[in-house]
Parts: sequence; C-alpha cells; structure tokens
Amino acid sequence: MKHSINPLAALFAALAFALPVPHAIAHGDVVPQAVDITGLKNLGNDWQAANPYRQDKTAIRIGDSAFNQNCARCHGLGAVSGGIAPDLRYLPKGDEGDEIFMQRIRKGAVRDGRVYMPPFEGTLSQEAMWAIRAWLETVHEE
Repeated sequence: MKHSINPLAALFAALAFALPVPHAIAHGDVVPQAVDITGLKNLGNDWQAANPYRQDKTAIRIGDSAFNQNCARCHGLGAVSGGIAPDLRYLPKGDEGDEIFMQRIRKGAVRDGRVYMPPFEGTLSQEAMWAIRAWLETVHEE
C-alpha cells in the first residue's frame, strides 16, 4: 500500500517547527498599556522607599485597572496566579513587601538568559507602580 504525503501539509508542518512561536517566548511582543494616573500626587524623580499611596482610594482604583492591563496576563486576574508567575496576593504587606515589589517591577527578572518578567522602569511611571502596589495590598492573603 502506497502512502502519499500532501505537499501543503508537509510545508505547514515544517514551518511550524521552523518559525518562532510568540506564546513560547516570555511576554512575547506584548506592549505595556499606558496608565492614567490622574488624581495621584506627583512623586517626582526620586524613587520612594515605601508606598506613599497605601490605602489611598484613588490609587487603589487606578492600581486595579493598571494591574488588569499590565500584570494579569501572567499573574492572574485578582492576582490569583494560574501558574505562569507568582501569586502576588502572598507578597508581604508594608515596607518589606514594598521593597520586594519595587525591585522586581523596576528591574524585572532574568534567569539563564530567559526573561521571566520584563523590567517596567521607564515604561510605567513610579506613580503607576505604587498604585498597583496599593491595590495588591487590598487582595493580600496570609
């Protein structure tokens, strides 16, 4: 019995292995979304060591939206991770968590040449980052 191979199917199969798959590359070419920080106090150029917006209702509202636009695709809706990235509900509250959060969001994370989290410094403003942090504290779990 003679088997014939469909040349078009063979071409698609070959291309599937030859072309890069955007979803296999961490964060692919996802463009961060702008965050409207209207209503937040301007923090200037010096980076704050602790969250100046902690429990600020405007910051929490802005942070909720900013998280959904820029973070939820990896960290999950409501910060409940689906396994791609850490579950941010367990990030410590207060200054300890602020330090961990700002280091990671500003500088990102690279291991063995792979980008696990892109750096957001220069992409998101300090105000947007602290607003996200303010919102994260509202969903915190022990």
